[in-house]
Amino acid sequence: MWIQSTMVTYGPHAGVIETLSWVMFTGALLIFLLVMVLATLAIFAPDRMRGWMTGRNFIIGLGIVFPVVTLTALLVWGLTISRTLVTVENPALRIEVIGERWWWRVHYVDAEGQIRLVSANEIKIPTGRPIEFVLKTQDVIHSFWVPSLAGKLDMIPGRVNVTRFSAERPGIYRGQCAEYCGAQHALMAFYVVALTPDEFETWYAREATPPAEPVIPLLVRGKVLFRENGCGACHTVRGTSAGGLIGPDLTYVGARLSIAAGTYPTNVGTLAGWISSAQHLKPDNLMPSFGNLQGEELRAIAAYLESLK
Repeated sequence: MWIQSTMVTYGPHAGVIETLSWVMFTGALLIFLLVMVLATLAIFAPDRMRGWMTGRNFIIGLGIVFPVVTLTALLVWGLTISRTLVTVENPALRIEVIGERWWWRVHYVDAEGQIRLVSANEIKIPTGRPIEFVLKTQDVIHSFWVPSLAGKLDMIPGRVNVTRFSAERPGIYRGQCAEYCGAQHALMAFYVVALTPDEFETWYAREATPPAEPVIPLLVRGKVLFRENGCGACHTVRGTSAGGLIGPDLTYVGARLSIAAGTYPTNVGTLAGWISSAQHLKPDNLMPSFGNLQGEELRAIAAYLESLK
């Protein structure tokens, strides 16, 4: 389920798109083969075998009636099946996703639009329930796409787009920005993690609370260094003095599958590498490289962040 493919579907919306795609592909292939057969006959067949192709009935039937009937039927069927993509039932959960340079800010909001939970680059949802995604952008055009669950929808400056879809079974589904948005567009991915409803409620309740205070000396040292090096100016860790809003919320970063918007798996090594060489690993992103930190300091900060889970 880590495969990012429109042909590996685990949601009703993606299933409709897959069916529509296969019918269109098959229809296009059959028409292409028909045209190639007729073209071959027209070029290579003897005159006595292709004379019927110049008749009035052939031209009107295959040149006018057939395309009109076929394309009209496909259009009507396509519009009919596409109506199922519009979910009319009330969403079980509303999530606001904001595209930034080059990562995803995630807000879990209530019916009044109040933010209840903040995350980044990873979206957890309950299975079998319609989820409403409110899509915005902080800068340029991005495009929100989880091919195994639903179609893509653009995030346009000055506009708010809304889409709804659900996941049929628990799993991890990779998403991607599908609109070129700058130098690191290819490294702007995210994950949708579908949990059973009970697992989701447990996660949601725990995620709303601050992480436990570190007690291991290395982690305590990492938390101090995190604060002393000004990380809290850009990042938030709930329950601490770190309250920055420029970068991703790091409250439970250690529990996420990846860092840097799906670029690297989350572990102490990648966290340390990212802190020291963010501009080398993902040039032009808004995270500066902290090359001034020594190895021991990097390990302490990375271990502290990895413990936030």
